[in-house]
Amino acid sequence: MKSRELLREYSGYLNLVARLLDLLGVLFGGLLAYLWRFGNLDVMGSYRLAMLLGLLTVAVVFPVFGLYRSWRGRGRWVHAQTIVLAWCTVLGILVGVAYLTKSGDLISRKWTIAWGLAATGGLLAIRFTVWGILGYLRRHGQNFRRIVIYGAGALGCDIRQRLQEAAWIGLEVVGFFDDNSDMHGKLLAGKEVLGGLDRLADVVQATSVDEVWIALPLREEVKVRDIVHELRHSCVTIRYVPDIFTFRLLNHSMTDIGGFAVLNLTETPMRGGNRFVKAVEDRVLAAVILFLISPLMLVLALGVKLSSPGPVFYRQERVGWNGTPFMMLKFRSMPVDVENGGVQWGGSQGKTNTRFGAFIRKTSLDELPQFLNVLRGDMSIVGPRPERTIFVEKFKEEIPDYMKKHLVKAGITGWAQINGWRGDTDLNKRIEYDLYYIEHWSLGFDLKIIFLTIFRGFVNKNAY
Repeated sequence: MKSRELLREYSGYLNLVARLLDLLGVLFGGLLAYLWRFGNLDVMGSYRLAMLLGLLTVAVVFPVFGLYRSWRGRGRWVHAQTIVLAWCTVLGILVGVAYLTKSGDLISRKWTIAWGLAATGGLLAIRFTVWGILGYLRRHGQNFRRIVIYGAGALGCDIRQRLQEAAWIGLEVVGFFDDNSDMHGKLLAGKEVLGGLDRLADVVQATSVDEVWIALPLREEVKVRDIVHELRHSCVTIRYVPDIFTFRLLNHSMTDIGGFAVLNLTETPMRGGNRFVKAVEDRVLAAVILFLISPLMLVLALGVKLSSPGPVFYRQERVGWNGTPFMMLKFRSMPVDVENGGVQWGGSQGKTNTRFGAFIRKTSLDELPQFLNVLRGDMSIVGPRPERTIFVEKFKEEIPDYMKKHLVKAGITGWAQINGWRGDTDLNKRIEYDLYYIEHWSLGFDLKIIFLTIFRGFVNKNAY
C-alpha cells in the first residue's frame, strides 16, 4: 500500500492525534508559564484545576471553530487566525467562570497572561510543524491526491488553474477527459486531454487516479449518469462541480436532507457554532463597550436635551435579520417631528439637524445607543447597516441582490462603512461590500472591522 494511501486510511487517527497535540500544547503552555512565574513545577491545586478546565473547554470549543475539519483549499494563515481566536475564546470563558465563581484571586494574573501567550505559541508551532511535514511529504510524492477533470471547457480549465495556484493543498491534476474527439491528445492548461468516456475507467485504473471531477453544464445530466456508470467498478471518488458560478452565491454548500442531496445556493452563515460565537461576541463586547462609554453617553444625552426640546433618543423602524422590522435607537439629532413633511433618505437629513445634532451625526456619536439594540438581540456590532422599510421596498426592486444583506443581523458598523461606502454614496457598492462580508464572515473578520472602525468609522466625509 502506498504511503499516501496509508495517510488517507488513517486520517481518522490523524484527526485524533491533532486533538491530542492541541491539548498537549495548552497543557505544556500552562506548565511553562507556571515554571516562569513560580520557578518550579510543584503545581498548586487551583492551577491544576484551572488547566484541567482549560483542557476540557478546548475539547469543546475547538471543534466548534472547525479546527478538525479538512483544511484542503483554505489558507494556512486563515487557519492560524482561527486557532488564535478559538484559544482566546477559551481564555474568555475561563476568565468568565473565575469572575462568576469569585475565584479569580486564587490565580495569578501574570500566570494567566503567560499561559495565554505560551499556549498560543505552542498551538501555532504545532500547526506549522505539521504543515511543514505535510509539505515535505507532498514534495516527495506523498500525501497528495491525483485527479482527472471530465470536461475540457471553460469550467474545467478554471478548476485546473485554481488548483495549480493552490498547489499546497495537495491536489494534482493528471489530465482532462472530453467528448470532443478533436481535442484528444492536445494540451489544455498544461495538461493533456487523455480521451473520452471510453478510456476513462482504464486510465483511472492505470494511473492510480484518486478522484474524478466532473465539470459539465447542468443540462448534461445524462452524461453525468454515464460517467458514474462507467466508473461503477472503481473505488475512485467522484465529484461534480456544477456550472452555477454565474449565479450570485452566498455561502453555497451541499447538505443531506431526508436522504436528498441539496445544493444550497444562498444561506446565512449564522448557523450552529457560528451563531453561538456571533451571539457571545455581540453580548460581551456590547456590555463592555457600554460600560466604558457610559460617561460619554451621559454627556451626549445632556447635549441633546439642551440643544432642543424633546426626548433624548430617536426611535425609528428599520429592517433587520430575515427582513424583520425592529426599533433602532439613536441620539436625537433633529428637532421633534422634523419628518412630518415627508420621509428623507441620505444626506438630505443633514439640512434639518440641530447644531449639536450636526456634530454627533458627523462624528457618528449618535449611533452609540445602538449598543443597547445589540444587547437586546436586535442588531450585531458588525453587519450591514439597516434601512427603513419604505426604502427597503424601493431598493429591493432596483437592486436584485438587495434583500440578501438581511441574511445576517444589521450592524452598527460594517465592511462597507469602513471602506467609505456610507451616507449618501453608491448603494450598489454598499451592497457589494455587504455581500462580501456575509460570504467571508468570521470572528476574525468582525474583530478586524471593529478595530478599523476606530480609525475609519467615526469621522467620515460621507457622514451626515
